[in-house]
Amino acid sequence: MNTPALTKLEMAIYLDHNATTPCDPRVVRAMLPYFGEVFANPANGLHPLGRQAARAVEAAREQVAALIGASAGEIVFTSGATESNHLAILGAAAYAPPSRRKVITCAVEHKAVLLPFKRLEAQGFAVTLLPVDADGRVLLAELERHLDERTFLVSIQAANNETGVLQPVREVAALAHQVGALCHTDAAQAVGKIPCDVEAWGIDLLSMSAHKLYGPKGIGALYVRGGARALPLRPLLEGGGQEAGVRAGTLNVPAIVGFGEACRICREELGAERARIQALRDRFERGLLAALPSARINAQGAPRLPNTSSLTVPGIEADALLLNLPEVMMGVGAACASGAVEPSHVLLAMGLSRKDAYATIRASLGRFNTEAEIDRAIVLIAERVLALRRGG
Repeated sequence: MNTPALTKLEMAIYLDHNATTPCDPRVVRAMLPYFGEVFANPANGLHPLGRQAARAVEAAREQVAALIGASAGEIVFTSGATESNHLAILGAAAYAPPSRRKVITCAVEHKAVLLPFKRLEAQGFAVTLLPVDADGRVLLAELERHLDERTFLVSIQAANNETGVLQPVREVAALAHQVGALCHTDAAQAVGKIPCDVEAWGIDLLSMSAHKLYGPKGIGALYVRGGARALPLRPLLEGGGQEAGVRAGTLNVPAIVGFGEACRICREELGAERARIQALRDRFERGLLAALPSARINAQGAPRLPNTSSLTVPGIEADALLLNLPEVMMGVGAACASGAVEPSHVLLAMGLSRKDAYATIRASLGRFNTEAEIDRAIVLIAERVLALRRGG
């Protein structure tokens, strides 16, 4: 029997894992029974199928909690990290006392954090946007300077989606707690790529998303220290009272099961996977810098995610490079804003010029990338950059 030839799309090298990851086949297998055989609503405990679905949800809740060092009762399922960020920020701020109407975040946060803060500002909160250094790390001295007894919430990401830079979350939380403020972190890019421990970090609220760690899209979670009844949150959605009353709606059982399985796999394989992917990322960077000596890696000396490389390549426009490079799938700036005309707010906050920001690509490697793919990507990128430079 003849084996069908691979299409160009199937042969393409996927280096955009910070935008989304492929669903691990083991995750897909775990989900399948809950689309058909065990399809019941887990809220209905009066019949066996409902109870079976409910047990699957709670088993997945345990798996998600275990990955971040939490207890199952501290996990609230949401549709993803964007909803988790909104629930954490807006839901907590709804209970801010009149004496604490000050909130703090930083300039390189994802828009899913910055926009809820804008909403709080419209509601009368004083919003402080902290600067970052040239590596994109928050300045702790600036945070300490702005913290006072009026501060209600500090939200600083665990890892940046564009550069991979890690923030000092533990230190941020400790400073926030010194003045009695809550601390939230958007950990969508960190969970599953590096060890994340809510107890060690001392964090109060943490957002995560399944599709960033080889799970399905449309499901995420918010960690709430002590559980949703211990740290009150005003629901964004109201209805049937699911998820301890803070997130109404019939639970997406197949996706929750997939999320749990993805977390189980990450917990078991994180050490070896992290080392392998970092070696691939370093190989990718060395090869490109050798082929394109004028290129530079943003925040190369800072602590970074093991899979992420932000490269500025003078003499090209990143979107033109990607359009002329269908064999390698990467990102330009933030994946969620890739269609925007304006350059990345993250790169500008780090001090890059608009011209350099437009010349920056992001490669984010993942579980299924190979050395052969990385070596081929280096050759293809370098060839296409040189061709674009020759063509102006």
